[in-house]
Amino acid sequence: MTPFLFAIYQVVDLILSLFVWLLIASAIMSWLFAFGVVNTRNQFVRMLAEFLYRITEPVLRPIRGLIPTVGGIDLSPIVVIIAIFFIRTLLQGYVPYLL
Repeated sequence: MTPFLFAIYQVVDLILSLFVWLLIASAIMSWLFAFGVVNTRNQFVRMLAEFLYRITEPVLRPIRGLIPTVGGIDLSPIVVIIAIFFIRTLLQGYVPYLL
């Protein structure tokens, strides 16, 4: 049973890490759109932006409802990343006791 729990922990940790990177990519993509750096007519760019939006928006939307934008800056990705780091730290602290 111990290797099974450790494998589950590793998968959850990997998913949380990947989601942090997706949040960062989504924020960068939104900045690139806002400043007109990328061509919004490019099909690949549009598909990538749509993918990132569909993956991250269900998590960010409730946070945006609670935290208003400050000076036009959306703080919801930062709040979600901090929450993910908190969850990962809790998991790292409790997994040795479960094994």
